Amino acid sequence: MPESRFASFGRFRRSHEFWLLIVILVLCASLGAANGQFLTMQNLFDLLTSYAFVGILALGLLVVLIAGGIDISFTATASVAQYVTLTVANAYGANWICVFAIAIGIGGALGALNAIFIQKLRIPSIIVSVATLNIFYGLLIFFTGGKYIYSLPDWFATGIFWFEFDWGKDTSYGVNLQILALGFSFLFTWLLLNRSNIGRQIYAMGGNTDAAQRLGFHVFGLNMLVYCYMGVMAGIASLVQAQLAQSVAPTVLVGKELDVVAAVVLGGASLMGGVGTVLGTFLGLALLAILQNGIILLGVSSYWSPFFVGLVILISVSATAWSQRERRTRSARP
Repeated sequence: MPESRFASFGRFRRSHEFWLLIVILVLCASLGAANGQFLTMQNLFDLLTSYAFVGILALGLLVVLIAGGIDISFTATASVAQYVTLTVANAYGANWICVFAIAIGIGGALGALNAIFIQKLRIPSIIVSVATLNIFYGLLIFFTGGKYIYSLPDWFATGIFWFEFDWGKDTSYGVNLQILALGFSFLFTWLLLNRSNIGRQIYAMGGNTDAAQRLGFHVFGLNMLVYCYMGVMAGIASLVQAQLAQSVAPTVLVGKELDVVAAVVLGGASLMGGVGTVLGTFLGLALLAILQNGIILLGVSSYWSPFFVGLVILISVSATAWSQRERRTRSARP
């Protein structure tokens, strides 16, 4: 048993996630020393709450990338699911089960459209997702006129607040809707990818689609699953964001694709497919949140945020590519 644990730690120490964890710890220590507000319970809960939307979408994108595809239409899908769901809730009344069922159904249906175009018409996934991003968003703006929804059902506006506890003077914390949805999404995605036969098939298909097809994998069904899963995550994320913002804004979500892609790519997922972990995505999300939060706390202009995010993505992708090239070189030596 000790030898097995030592071997597992040795593998983890050579992984992308290990070095990402080291970077996060160093960054946290540096920001904590520079600003006393960073390592506080208040800031931790604020980060978990405000980055739940990005994190949930990142998990959906992770599954698509592992399968060898790409989808950037998720913000438009979330916008449509959010607007339709809360319009129905306002008009006819609903509860938590109903709104999540409607949002998940809409997201899954729009994800299925992407899968059909990609698999049946053999169109590259990046082209399909760019097209559907604009189609979904354009139709939403046309039919709604870009009008915001400020009046939400009272039970939805109040949200969920479980396991409340006091921390410090006159300050209480608890598990809100955002943290609950984020935690559930991470757990379910981990179970899907690491504890199910479908997860192993997704990895195999992403690594080599032709080989997976020859082995008898149902490639169309697997692709339908992963793109529907992306849509489902978009539906869940849409309600999380609406409850946090206390409004529905059809023009706000589209444009946030970079943060989602950044979290997944920083976590070590490969755009070529077959590579990526839930732990890596969690660490990528944490690094993104810490970096952007640190910029604000240090008083740096928010205009620099996209620059630093892009720079970190470039460094991360370059390091991963270099590491893979080194492994291939060592394995090719006699």
